[in-house]
Amino acid sequence: MPPLKVAELVDRAREGQPRAVAKLISLVEDAHPRLREVAAALTPHTGHARVIGLTGPPGVGKSTSTSMLLSALRKEGKRVGVLAIDPSSPFSGGALLGDRIRMTEHATDPGVFIRSMATRGHLGGLAWATPQAVRVLDAAGFDVVLIETVGVGQSEVDVVKLADTTVVLLAPGMGDGIQAAKAGVLEIADVFVVNKADRDGAETVVRDLKQMISMARREVRGESWRQPIVSTVASRGEGADELVRALAEHHDWLGGHGELVRRRVHRAASEVEAIALRRLRAELADTRGGGHLNELAEKVVDRTLDPYAAADALLDQLRSGQ
Repeated sequence: MPPLKVAELVDRAREGQPRAVAKLISLVEDAHPRLREVAAALTPHTGHARVIGLTGPPGVGKSTSTSMLLSALRKEGKRVGVLAIDPSSPFSGGALLGDRIRMTEHATDPGVFIRSMATRGHLGGLAWATPQAVRVLDAAGFDVVLIETVGVGQSEVDVVKLADTTVVLLAPGMGDGIQAAKAGVLEIADVFVVNKADRDGAETVVRDLKQMISMARREVRGESWRQPIVSTVASRGEGADELVRALAEHHDWLGGHGELVRRRVHRAASEVEAIALRRLRAELADTRGGGHLNELAEKVVDRTLDPYAAADALLDQLRSGQ
């Protein structure tokens, strides 16, 4: 196997070569030993892409909506990268559903890059490598990065930590009003989309959302963003222009209120924390192999040491590198 030339790979990705982009994301997913070098080469070229997250309950039409939004953005001349997060195969560990199959109309478009990523057991609706993959697409010159999450549940709202704008999709006939309240999606949504709006009950979902938004705003002091509600029929492309307009208005609002910088700082902090914790777990695994953690655990069981004191001793050992 030829040696990995990181700088050359990054240059080719910035020239728009999809194989180079795919290779960089694979290095991220596999936690390649030279990942630190990859990150250093990418960082000077980042900070330009708009990151939009799409989430919602299973079956609401996230992939179809992502494809619709992708088409609308391409009409505006935007280069678009898509990260479609899927559950992992229990056999291969790879993406199980493969959303690229549902976006075949964009497969030959040189201005589009679509990648399915497996969660590999990571909770929160995203794959652990998603933040680094976003960095790859940003550095490669994509104007917009779309992140389609796994079906969202009560705890699967990590996309809000990563996206500039979070789109929450709901649909009639799925008990979405109740689910929205349970999952806390009212708090994470910047834009609501009621998909399958041609079905009975769509107007009820819109009405319920308006009521929930109004109630929530009574508790907010000062100026805040009022989440718009866009009705769509993604399978027919209906509502695409309204959605693109809502996203643009939110992006302008973020920039005008200093919120865009705040969100991106928060995103970077989460990314740094995740990398630090991953390294700490690796060091902890080495310590466990050396038996020190088990020794401390035995002392806790014997009541000669309390768990906080044991944790202090473990951290002291990790800091000293012994």
